[in-house]
Amino acid sequence: MIKAVIFDLDNTLVDFWKMKTMSIEAAVSAMIDAGLQMNHAEATAKLFIIYKKLGYEYYHIFEEFLKKEIGKVNYKMLANAIVAYRRVRDGFLEPYPGVLRTLLELKKKNLKLAILTDASRLNAWIRLTTMKLDDFFDVVVTFDDTKRIKPHKFTFDKTLKELKVDASEVLMVGDNLDRDILGASKMGMKTCFAKYGYNTNNLKTKAKVKADYQLLKFEDILNLIK
Repeated sequence: MIKAVIFDLDNTLVDFWKMKTMSIEAAVSAMIDAGLQMNHAEATAKLFIIYKKLGYEYYHIFEEFLKKEIGKVNYKMLANAIVAYRRVRDGFLEPYPGVLRTLLELKKKNLKLAILTDASRLNAWIRLTTMKLDDFFDVVVTFDDTKRIKPHKFTFDKTLKELKVDASEVLMVGDNLDRDILGASKMGMKTCFAKYGYNTNNLKTKAKVKADYQLLKFEDILNLIK
């Protein structure tokens, strides 16, 4: 019997890649308006190369970019980039369709709900709070709580301990087969692949694991838990 549902955050509850792409494009436009002599597409591509190397949660992305491209941090360009990025980010931080209604229904069923994310503690809570989802979850476990990323066993162990449930009583929902589904499967959890999020970010997986269930839209989870 399922007593708890653990959700990944990015590309499971929120379209992270759309938010990130639109925010970076706005930041690049702002830097160009502030005097950056670069092609928009080239600058955007170079920023994502830095993200790929240093991680998509890296705070000092624009400083790194400016030092690399113009040899120093131009604070006019930096300030314009940060302001534009934050403005667009907040505008695109919306849950996928059906998330709010579905979480309400799951709470009515007296299920424990948790977040397990590789994002930092602050970024995770900013996203949840901006989307007005912060009160739905009994447990939120972030990278700062574990210092490890999924599929490391410790990340799942910690979440289970905080929920006070056994792995066999949990459904894990996530968009990443390598991290969410593989890690949860090894723990003995039921797994649900958020295919709608996977298609959005167009990632290629190396995992050979297959999820127990698949979601084409978020609210389909209600058909699994009755």
